[in-house]
Amino acid sequence: MSGKTENIQAQVARSWRLWLVFALLALIISAVSVKLVSLYVVDQAFLQSQGDARSLRTMLIPAHRGLITDRHGEPLAVSAPVASIWVDPKMTDFQHPHLNRLSQILDIKRDDLSNRLLENNDRRFLYLRRQVTPELAEQVQALNIPGVHVDREYKRYYPAGEVTAHLVGFTNVDGEGQEGLELAYNDALQGENGRKLVMRDRVGRTIRHIRSIQDPEPGRDLQLSIDLRLQYMAYRELKSAVESHGADSGSVVILDVHTGEVLAMVNQPSYNPNDRARRTSDAMRNRSVTDLFEPGSTIKPITVAAALMTGKYQVDSVIDTTPGFMRVRSATVRDHRNYGKLDMTGIVTKSSNVGSVRLALDMEPDRLRSLLSNMGMGQVTTSGFPGERSGHLPFLAERQVVERATMSYGYGLSVTPLQLAQAYLPLATDGIARPISLLKTDQVTGTRIMPEGLGDTVLDMMETVIGPAGTARRAAVQGYRVAGKTGTVHKIGPSGYIRDKYIAVFAGVAPVSDPRIVIAVMVDNPKGKEYYGGEIAAPIFSRVASGALRLLNVAPDNWPADRREVARR
Repeated sequence: MSGKTENIQAQVARSWRLWLVFALLALIISAVSVKLVSLYVVDQAFLQSQGDARSLRTMLIPAHRGLITDRHGEPLAVSAPVASIWVDPKMTDFQHPHLNRLSQILDIKRDDLSNRLLENNDRRFLYLRRQVTPELAEQVQALNIPGVHVDREYKRYYPAGEVTAHLVGFTNVDGEGQEGLELAYNDALQGENGRKLVMRDRVGRTIRHIRSIQDPEPGRDLQLSIDLRLQYMAYRELKSAVESHGADSGSVVILDVHTGEVLAMVNQPSYNPNDRARRTSDAMRNRSVTDLFEPGSTIKPITVAAALMTGKYQVDSVIDTTPGFMRVRSATVRDHRNYGKLDMTGIVTKSSNVGSVRLALDMEPDRLRSLLSNMGMGQVTTSGFPGERSGHLPFLAERQVVERATMSYGYGLSVTPLQLAQAYLPLATDGIARPISLLKTDQVTGTRIMPEGLGDTVLDMMETVIGPAGTARRAAVQGYRVAGKTGTVHKIGPSGYIRDKYIAVFAGVAPVSDPRIVIAVMVDNPKGKEYYGGEIAAPIFSRVASGALRLLNVAPDNWPADRREVARR
């Protein structure tokens, strides 16, 4: 009886445990079912957003940087599509079989590539190569290496190279302006990048483009006042002269008399903006707006103009420069030789220091400085070029007699080549000063700073400088009447003026009958027997003016009578 009872008790215990297992299984199945219902119904939106957050990415679409052209639409700076190769070291298989091929395509040693990846294995972004060709980027993509990515971008190219380098400037590898007008107008040129939504797989590869969020907005194009034909021609002539005379540097600026636009601005030495590896700080400087020098005798026509504006002097007024030198307190002012009695034209023609000083000391103390200031000296121009210097135009008291004397023939003040060209504009426009522009403009504005007729009078005086009795016979241009003034100044060193180093200068206007261009030429430290402005700078002016007038289709105003007759036939 007891045995039968024990069997019944064992069966009851097994039955209880079986039901317990069934209950637990039912409970687990219920819990799983509830969770599945929760995931698919209640939490579906949340889970979907979390999944998207781990696979959807916003990518930038680079904007096309604006085009820079000359006044006729010739490209000076363009953006071409390129690519950059970058890697996510955390997602990269260092033993991937295609890494050898990647190193070959990118021209990186296999060991160097491995070391770079190992040294940066805690980073999520590392550039391998910037701005490669689209063809090379396609080869990299075809390798299909996890963690290696290709991004599209643009690279800046400069078709005119070193000819326009100082003016246009350049961008860095990220497409931001660093020098020149690329820097000055960077915000307008660079535009605004676009954005798009993409889906990427677990190794970061883009597998699907979802939608565009914002289209890229291209940068604005920039049309300069520069005439690329004149720029090439001026650059060629300046480079040839600087090399032949062994000069340290040089600059040429050409202005449009009618508008104040800069038609050409060239410097030596220069650099190739397309070659980042060979840029030097000395060659990158735009000397036309940054380098200061004393203008020397190129100021004398302005001194004569200031004297005529006082009403004390007329064109035929005579100044006695005998005996060819004069004492101004403790200083001695000398002429090249004793010119005797000179009228106002003779002072300009012979470049008489004594005559200029006598005029300056007979004027009110601030008369000459006021005219120089109205012509733009001592202040930056309206060009807007970054880094432009204002030069130096001192305020002189009545007791500063020596300083007033030296200013009359171009010492004791400093200008840039662009400022000197701007100062000659009122002489070409019969007394109207114009703002300088590096952008093409159709607006003609100006302010009268000299009485009507005075500019033409001084221009006629300056024409004699190119004649047989003048100091710049080599500035003559066949077929055209030209006017100008030479300058030869000692360079300044740590201890004052350097005895055997000079700056040769010439500024002029052409043609005299109907002025169209103003040209300023500066050559720094020519070496050899020739160093005067009439020997170094004047011939450059002649060749540049001759080419510019013909390229601008300006009619000759100085052909001999027999040639004009042949031309009419």
